[in-house]
Amino acid sequence: MPDDSDALIHDPDGGLPRLLEIMRRLRDPDTGCPWDVEQDYASIAPYTIEEAHEVADAIAREAWSELEGELGDLLLQVVFHAQMGSEDGRFSFDSVTRAIADKMVARHPHVFGDESRDKSAEQQLKDWETIKAAERRGRGGGGALDGVAIGLPALMRAVKLQERAARVGFDWPSADQVIDKIAEECAELAEARTRRNRAEMTEEFGDLLFAVVNFARHLRIDPEAALRAANAKFTRRFGEVEARLARRGKRPEESDLAEMDALWEEVKRGR
Repeated sequence: MPDDSDALIHDPDGGLPRLLEIMRRLRDPDTGCPWDVEQDYASIAPYTIEEAHEVADAIAREAWSELEGELGDLLLQVVFHAQMGSEDGRFSFDSVTRAIADKMVARHPHVFGDESRDKSAEQQLKDWETIKAAERRGRGGGGALDGVAIGLPALMRAVKLQERAARVGFDWPSADQVIDKIAEECAELAEARTRRNRAEMTEEFGDLLFAVVNFARHLRIDPEAALRAANAKFTRRFGEVEARLARRGKRPEESDLAEMDALWEEVKRGR
């Protein structure tokens, strides 16, 4: 006979309790899905990152009809981790939601407390970071760079590291000095290239990227978003080059650089 949990699982209006019960059943060691049962935090983490990127991708493409589904996929990742936490006694979905709710209340005293709301968004961001720094000190992590997640995309992590350092005064005073630093790093990379030392070239190239990210930060440009847009532009333009070659009865591998470069310039000029 079906029990109450079966009724909940098949109730389209069951909401979050329905999703939690579905995950509990999927993870049941006796009757659940073998693949779901075998997973752990580490094996699920890449899917969590992937789903977050798919949410961002849907937003970037303004694919609003897809966003609902992508958000659901991301929510499933939270539910999956929470179910595993419940099984091993570390935490539960309820404790996760309680912790984030408590954090939001504590970090918004201008909304939920007695502080004045009469401040700029920039000042509110500074206040937010001050509260976060106090929280880190309370956890025994007093370093300015403590808590910047290692698993972040490299460009995003570089920005966060630089922002943290800047808040304690370690920053270039102007963007012009960052341009000089980029030139310096380019020269060091070129010098390393003459020595053909792979490890040295890799290190210098990383330093160059870090300096370019710093320049973007000084210009208040999100380097991750800028590179994503550049990727999209390149994809669009190269696709048009391929289309124009196809009209000539060719594929890219049947063309040469001179022809493709000429077509590229035509596409750039909108011809």
